[in-house]
Amino acid sequence: MNLDRIYMDYNATTPPEPEVIKAVTEALQEAWGNPSSNYIAGAKAKAIINHSRENVARMVGGKAEDIIFTSGGTEANNLVIHTAVEHFRKNCRAAEQGEAHSNGCTGLPHIIISNVEHDSVRLVAEHLQRDGKADVTSVPVSKTTARVEVEDVIAAVRPNTCLISVMLANNETGAIMPIQEICQRIKSLNKQHERLRILLHTDAAQALGKIRVDACELGVDYLTIVGHKFYAPRIGALYVNGPGTRTPLYPMLFGGGQERNFRPGTENTPMIAGLGKAAELVTSNLSDYESHMRSTKLYLEERLRAVFKDRIRFNSHYPGSDNLPNTCNVSILGPTLQGWRVLSNCRRLLASVGAACHSGSGNRPSHILLNCGVPSEVAANALRLSVGRGTTKEDVDIVVEDLRETVQLLEEMN
Repeated sequence: MNLDRIYMDYNATTPPEPEVIKAVTEALQEAWGNPSSNYIAGAKAKAIINHSRENVARMVGGKAEDIIFTSGGTEANNLVIHTAVEHFRKNCRAAEQGEAHSNGCTGLPHIIISNVEHDSVRLVAEHLQRDGKADVTSVPVSKTTARVEVEDVIAAVRPNTCLISVMLANNETGAIMPIQEICQRIKSLNKQHERLRILLHTDAAQALGKIRVDACELGVDYLTIVGHKFYAPRIGALYVNGPGTRTPLYPMLFGGGQERNFRPGTENTPMIAGLGKAAELVTSNLSDYESHMRSTKLYLEERLRAVFKDRIRFNSHYPGSDNLPNTCNVSILGPTLQGWRVLSNCRRLLASVGAACHSGSGNRPSHILLNCGVPSEVAANALRLSVGRGTTKEDVDIVVEDLRETVQLLEEMN
């Protein structure tokens, strides 16, 4: 039973690259000083932070001043939603005093999300709605494409809409959302009306390090960056297109003025150093990473088809939709082959049935898959197999054989 396990859960988290570990370790040893201090260890910390900020900005096609370091994706997403609501309130107060146009300032701030968002967007929006602080529209994704459709987003816009937050790629299906088209349409709306500007946000957690991401090309105001999804430590950042100037940003925390007061707290230099190094690796090697993951995933799908034939259903294949190069969501059909049961009996494979943050929801089928039109009995059997930079064809062969043996075992037990 001490066989090496094979990890295929890279959408949940990734191991830090050796170069990232080296950058973190060096910062711990040599840049332990407070970045706000003038002595050598502090100055070194400040220089590392500045260099990392440039690397992270380059990875997403922004400028260094557009990057705000956060504790992770959850904080970044909360910061965006908090900002949108606060910005709406400030504009309404100004309108009441005759200092701004009043169009859109009746009622509560209105937020549009998709019905497949990560919990750090969905639950914040739901919390604000429950507390009577915002109205929320959750636009359903198409059951044909698993994408949120541009026309459905536009149809949901109201005069008091202040924010649209749609993820760049889904963590379970791998479906890539039409963010650029949504942004183009909303920018036209913003120009047409004397109205409060609708702010545009995408959570790019699953896309970074797998596909090219350029915030300027997408046209977003905010983009969430999550380090541990691209072989960096558990730290994050928020891209803001001109924070506090072109694009509003209101702090949730108040303190010592770090991160230009947008996110105070003494900077976590070692983790920021790791994030910067990981971003540099993505910028240099993305095409290699992407093509390796894509060919490995295609080989995985080919082997699964060869072994399980017509008993296999891919929950990550949607006509007309692009999807992530590394994500294979698959169900093996059979009354005893629920995803959790298959995984708990596998000897080699380490994977998940869906988003790691939903692991406390028991053995219910993923609401993401159900929302994408996957039938309940198929969704219950889902396995999310996500490959990484180092996954080999040999790993795939071992995993598929492990699944074949596990399926046989479960069916014999029944």
